[in-house]
Amino acid sequence: MNANSLPKSPVINDWLRRATVQLVGVGISSAKLDAEIILAHTLRKNRTFLHAHNDIVMTERQLEIADARLSLRLDRTPIAYIIGHKEFYGRTFRVTPATLIPRPESETIITLLHELLPRNSSLLREFPKKLADVGTGCGCLGITAKLEVPELDVTLLDISNHALKVAQANASSLGATVTLMRSDLLASYPFTPDIILANLPYVDPSWERSPETNYEPEVALFAADGGLHLIKKLIQQATSRLSKNGLLLLEADPRQHVIKTAKNHRFAVRDIRDFIVCLEKI
Repeated sequence: MNANSLPKSPVINDWLRRATVQLVGVGISSAKLDAEIILAHTLRKNRTFLHAHNDIVMTERQLEIADARLSLRLDRTPIAYIIGHKEFYGRTFRVTPATLIPRPESETIITLLHELLPRNSSLLREFPKKLADVGTGCGCLGITAKLEVPELDVTLLDISNHALKVAQANASSLGATVTLMRSDLLASYPFTPDIILANLPYVDPSWERSPETNYEPEVALFAADGGLHLIKKLIQQATSRLSKNGLLLLEADPRQHVIKTAKNHRFAVRDIRDFIVCLEKI
């Protein structure tokens, strides 16, 4: 779908108004916000600038770029892929169509991690814990864990080389010292982890979902067995690999019966919050 063209040299407010109407027309609920994000990114300004200077005339080149990006969004390309990044836990992570876009619900994993780890940082330094971020994608979970709790020894694992390159770029730009490793879940991880974080594919292809997910990598989104294939596989691996009383923090849909599988593999439930399940090896 192509954006309707504006007259040459519109002012900022004209473009925002026209773009918002078009986005509303294709059923995008965040139309006004998306229009502002697209234009702010095009002008290399923040959204506050748009409102403070809404009568500034756009150049023809700015209009061309903004319209091209708007056309992508009208076709339901996720806004994060259009601008190339997504906020997660207060930090900016680069994303590409080869990586899943970080979701706000995944931030609960970091919140739980804070609550479960000792508050005494000297204790963590004396007895450092190994953390494996399985299926890291853009690296948002493992990198955030390292930046929030620097004492952790963090390894980012993914089967996709492209995802690992994106994760490496994010680790470098955010100043996180982490190890990266290509691995099918824990298969190539040579250590005994104390903590496993995992936002694995858990969507059943038959579920109703937004059109935007059509642009995300299938390998990072869908799983067989009602979406549980990889989660069950990881739980089974973690049974023999995780340290005693080690923690496994998973993201899954509440309709999925992760708890039964976990208990069958000697895990106790420490906490459940929305989409996040925290398990402890017993």
